[in-house]
Amino acid sequence: MANRIERIELWHVNVPLPAPFWPSWIPGYPQTHVAQTVARIYAGDGLVGETGGPAFTTERRGLGDLLGGFLLGLPADDMDAVRRRLREASYLGWRNWWLEAAWWDMAGKLAGKPVYQLLQREPATVLKAPVYASSGSLKPLDERRRWLDEIRRMGFSAVKIRVKYATLEEDLATVRAVREHVGDGFTLGVDANQGWPVSLFRRNPEWDLERATAFARGCDELGVAWLEEPLDMHDWHGMAELRRRVRTPIAGGELHGAWHELLPLFEHESLDKYQPDAMFSGLTVAGRVMDECRTRGLDFTPHTWSNGFHMVVNLHAFAAWERRKLLEYPYEPPGFVPAAREGIMPPITVHADGTVDVPQAPGLGLEIDEKLLRRHGKRFHVATPLKVAVRAVREKGLRSALLLKKAKDASAS
Repeated sequence: MANRIERIELWHVNVPLPAPFWPSWIPGYPQTHVAQTVARIYAGDGLVGETGGPAFTTERRGLGDLLGGFLLGLPADDMDAVRRRLREASYLGWRNWWLEAAWWDMAGKLAGKPVYQLLQREPATVLKAPVYASSGSLKPLDERRRWLDEIRRMGFSAVKIRVKYATLEEDLATVRAVREHVGDGFTLGVDANQGWPVSLFRRNPEWDLERATAFARGCDELGVAWLEEPLDMHDWHGMAELRRRVRTPIAGGELHGAWHELLPLFEHESLDKYQPDAMFSGLTVAGRVMDECRTRGLDFTPHTWSNGFHMVVNLHAFAAWERRKLLEYPYEPPGFVPAAREGIMPPITVHADGTVDVPQAPGLGLEIDEKLLRRHGKRFHVATPLKVAVRAVREKGLRSALLLKKAKDASAS
């Protein structure tokens, strides 16, 4: 019999940044910490799967009460079952595809292979992955130029900058200045962050098709390698029309979850480059996106901007893609730096050739530092079959709790 889930632990983790970071996707908001919910899934015989989803604060306080009944008792090697349960749980609460990574972690450990090899079409060892420096905020050009010089010294030969100014002229001037500074031989991508605008703290400049077209035509002239999220993430028709109008490849797909959310992008031929985040969609869906990109001759490279778990999980997804070009490497000092991004794990550092190491240990190869976990984190929920049973008796009475257990056991057989 397969190992079955017998314990779930959830932690609030809050790693302070060395300086405030001002993300362009939430104008007016100073990020001071990398907040995340860390999950440990225990399946007996020492088998443990780990993962960590992004958080704004401690909004998942009640998540454990929901998950225990859905996930306890599941086989550790049944990916279809866990995705079905996570989908069912999403009808009653949050979308939590980030939890799926723990099952991939266990699957790799059971197989004795790194997760990326489980995802590959033809298994092969991938030791390193080329990365591009991904900025995360709007900065004065003098400050941005110093950052560009820094990343060049670090070994990067590619960069992605953000544009989200009030006027088209300011956006184009930023891209033009960066191109002039780095030269034609440096790969330059641009992120407009129009896919999911947030105006909670300050009004977001929102683009329509005409502004996106005007900006993209400027990118054509400046040799931009890709333009990311130039329109709303659900504007499939608008992105398809933009592709017809310009030469610059159009990219997106980072915040889509289940496969049915990504499929319309393919059906409407909306994108040249697909960037699902394997923690927002699950590695299973990221694998389906790879398959569709292979069939259609399109590009694939995951979104990674969040925490260390996102970086590691999407690094595995990228390593599984045989036509690897560049993977996103979030870096915006002095606030958003690798030591804070990874937080409770060793920082993923860039080599002089612009690459990072791909984990080779069985599973995801996570190396959580227990001291750092306890310094920055607090365990807020533990679910076991006994705890779930006791809670059911208290809330529903003994007879109803027994009927529920009998029905669940029957459905699992």
